Amino acid sequence: MLTLAWRNLWRQRRRSLVTAGAVGTVVTLSILYYSLGGASTNSMYQSLTEGTGQIQVHVTGYRDLREFGTLLIEGAESVRAMIEASADGAEVIGVLEVPSLLAGEDRSRGIVLSGQDWTPALLDRFIDQSLSAGRFLEEDEFEGIVLGEALANALEVGLGDEVFAYAPGTEGFGAAAYTVVGLLDLLDANYEGRAAFIPLGAAQELAAPGAVTRFELHYPELVRLDQDTKIATVRDELRASLNDYSVESWQELNPSLVRLLDAIGPMMAALNIIFFILAGLLVINTIYLSLMERIHEFGIIISLGANGRKVMSMITLESVLLCVTGAVVGTGAGLAGVAYLSRGFTFPGLEEYYASFGLNPVFYASITPKQVLFSIAFALATGILAALWPASMAARLEPVEAMRFTT
Repeated sequence: MLTLAWRNLWRQRRRSLVTAGAVGTVVTLSILYYSLGGASTNSMYQSLTEGTGQIQVHVTGYRDLREFGTLLIEGAESVRAMIEASADGAEVIGVLEVPSLLAGEDRSRGIVLSGQDWTPALLDRFIDQSLSAGRFLEEDEFEGIVLGEALANALEVGLGDEVFAYAPGTEGFGAAAYTVVGLLDLLDANYEGRAAFIPLGAAQELAAPGAVTRFELHYPELVRLDQDTKIATVRDELRASLNDYSVESWQELNPSLVRLLDAIGPMMAALNIIFFILAGLLVINTIYLSLMERIHEFGIIISLGANGRKVMSMITLESVLLCVTGAVVGTGAGLAGVAYLSRGFTFPGLEEYYASFGLNPVFYASITPKQVLFSIAFALATGILAALWPASMAARLEPVEAMRFTT
C-alpha cells in the first residue's frame, strides 16, 4: 500500500511538488518563527537577569519604605555569608543605592548613586557592553566615579573632571568629591541620564558603613529561560534561612514581564496553526483532484472487495506521505536557518526601539527539540486532517457508478 500511495502521488508530479513545497515552506517558517520567539524570550531573560540577578534579598517590606535608613541591610558581610551558604554557586553582589545630589562645576542633578562589588565575570561583560570612554573602577578606589554619557553631558563634565556628591540624612560622611574616570554608553537613554557608579566601599563610606540596600544573586551560566529551573528551589532555601529578610526571584520582581513571556508560547502556537490551516487547504485540493482523476480505479478496487476503511487508509497515506516529504525538506531548511541566525542578528532600524525596553538589539536564534517536534507533528496532523473529507468521499463510492464515472 505504501508503494502504491507513493506512485499515485507522483502521477501529477508538478502538483505534488507544489503542495509538498508549500508544506515544507510552512514547516520552515514554523521552525524559524519558534526560533525568533526563543531569541526574543532569551534576550529579555538575559537582559533582565544580567541587570538585576535571578534572586534579590531586601529588608522585609522594602516596597512600602521611604526613608533611606529603613532600607538598609545592616551587618552586610554576615548576611552575605548566610546567602552564600545556601546560594548553590551563585555570584553574590552587594548593592548600596544612595539618593544623592551630584554636581559639576555649574550644574547638578538628583540621582541614585549606585555602589556595588562587581564579580569579575559580570564586570567584564558590563565593560564590554557599556564602557565607551576611560576605564572602570578598581575595587578599592574611593576617589573615582563612572557616569552615563547622558548624565555627564547634563552636568557638563568629562573624563578627569571633578564632581561632588551630597547625601544628607545618611549615616556616613554625607558628602564626597569624585573624579570622572569612565563614561558609559547604555542601551536605555533614560537610564544613561541618571547612571552613576562607585565601588561599594566608597558608597558605604558616603552613606551607610557596613550596610547595603540589597543583595543580588547572579547565575551567569543561565542564559536561556528554559535553563532557569533551580531558581525557585534556591529562593525557598534562602527564605528558610533568612527569616528576617525578603527573598524574591526575578519573576516576583517583574510580574509584568513574566506575563509577557508566558504569552509568547500561545501566540506562536496560534500563528503556527494558521500557517498549517492554509497549507492544509492546499493539501485538500491536491488530494481531492487526485481522487477525482481516479474514481474509476477506486470503483474497481471496491468491487474487488476493498472496504471503506481500506480505501480511506490509502488516501490518508497519500496525504501523510505528501506532508512528510515536505516536512523533511522544511525541517532541514528551517534548522539551517536557525544555525545561521544563532550567530547573532539584528532588526535594522529597530535598535533604539528594543533598547528603550532594555533589550539587547542583537538577538540569537534558539529553538528546542520539543518545538521542532511540534512543527513536524503539525505537518503530520495536517496530512491526516486534510485527507478526511476526500477519503470519506472515496469510501462511500458505489462500485458500479464509480466505474462508469468519466472525468
